[in-house]
Amino acid sequence: TMNNNLENIKKYRQFLLAQISGLTLEHLNKIPAGYNNNIIWNLGHLVAATQAICYKRAGLMITIDDKYFTPFLTNTKPESLITSEEVEIIKELLISNIDTLQTDLENKLFSNYTKSEKIERVYAVQLTTIEAAIEFLLYHDGFHSGYIAGLKRLV
Repeated sequence: TMNNNLENIKKYRQFLLAQISGLTLEHLNKIPAGYNNNIIWNLGHLVAATQAICYKRAGLMITIDDKYFTPFLTNTKPESLITSEEVEIIKELLISNIDTLQTDLENKLFSNYTKSEKIERVYAVQLTTIEAAIEFLLYHDGFHSGYIAGLKRLV
């Protein structure tokens, strides 16, 4: 069910936060040779992707500050160091973003969901409903956790 998927996304993100809990600000911001992003960008990207895939596709306004959205979209890379304060906000948004999504789902805000051509092109999956989008987020989080694990070994 959709609630099950949201719960799994939250658990998975808590797991990701536990994986990086011992890392310093320098570790989180380090872009290893051969990479074009870092651990904190990947976490910020999960927050931004939730907004882009769920809210933007439904014609809704994003529910977070743009500072945690636009710089973390696909095909962006870190342009500056993320401060410790910003890191804490990103970590908090990873979870609270899903709580907000759950509330907004209960309030039936996603009735105008439209198909994402871009996601279909990149991942070869069709997202035509909010339910499909949430299912995709689980996969997408897993995909980026692989990057995070790889980056963690290099920092």
